[in-house]
Amino acid sequence: MAEPLSQKLIQPLMVGNVALKSRVLQSPLSGVTDLVFRRLVRRYAPDSMLYTEMISATDLHHRSALPKLMEIDRHETPISIQLFDCRPDFLAEAAQKAVLEGADTVDINMGCPVNKITKKGGGSSLLRQPELAEQIVRSVVEAIDIPVTVKTRIGWDDNEITILDFAKRMEDAGAKMITVHARTRSQGYTGQAKWEWIRKVKEVLTIPVIANGDIFSVEAAIACLEQTGADGVMCSRGTLGYPFLVGQVDYFLKTGERLPDPSPIECLEVAKEHLQGLWDYKGIRGIRQSRKHMTWYARGFAGAAVLRDRLCRIESLQDGLDCLDGAIEDLF
Repeated sequence: MAEPLSQKLIQPLMVGNVALKSRVLQSPLSGVTDLVFRRLVRRYAPDSMLYTEMISATDLHHRSALPKLMEIDRHETPISIQLFDCRPDFLAEAAQKAVLEGADTVDINMGCPVNKITKKGGGSSLLRQPELAEQIVRSVVEAIDIPVTVKTRIGWDDNEITILDFAKRMEDAGAKMITVHARTRSQGYTGQAKWEWIRKVKEVLTIPVIANGDIFSVEAAIACLEQTGADGVMCSRGTLGYPFLVGQVDYFLKTGERLPDPSPIECLEVAKEHLQGLWDYKGIRGIRQSRKHMTWYARGFAGAAVLRDRLCRIESLQDGLDCLDGAIEDLF
């Protein structure tokens, strides 16, 4: 890693008045980054900013009780609550609730490519409505006294890469940090992330720019930082079944040394903790949700394919524990 870059990356990252001791962030992931998963990531990355799952401001407005999606542990700081919607007033109201829950920052999702989100005017559809996006940020900034950040993409499609103007608008509206997933909305999660656009964003903004997209390893994180000059990286799909990644990248940035990868047995032991946690937190719904998580853990060793087939059909906590214990015994 180039020396000037290395020196920058060991300094605290200032997001408004919030000082982060890590420049490696765990992305918000729908159906993934709940309280149980975040606790695992936090074990290996104690200083990193973590994010809740994406929360609908409209749903919060119409519900008398806060959903579990918004539930955070008072001790899991630094933590950001991510919101989405297209109504400035609803988002401002939701942001105030996020502050009361203990969020250190509020992040506004302007990048989700999923149709059910974009059809309602949220997520990446806001890339096509920059004036509304500005209004949203200004409304939320005025409503709360903690930093407001934005997560977005580089544009709608290859013919509409609008990130440079859009990002400047977000900064001017009061956003204190922007995370750029270097894909267009039409790409979804296919093809390669276009990291060169993150460098271009960094050149036009003064607020921190976080790079996102294709960060599946320590090596990828370093390559991305070197190519983009970004102020930090956000790990997303690379953490599925691998809550170690954020901590591994953070450790390398701080020490220049590579932590050893966990063994398959260590991964499966963490999978057991994850499964137990989902059962304790959500009951049978947690078991159903755990199936995808468990299959993500089962990779990279002999017998992994057979194990995945069994794990995706578990019906109880004991089913899952039996599968994982059997696999661990086979690996000894």
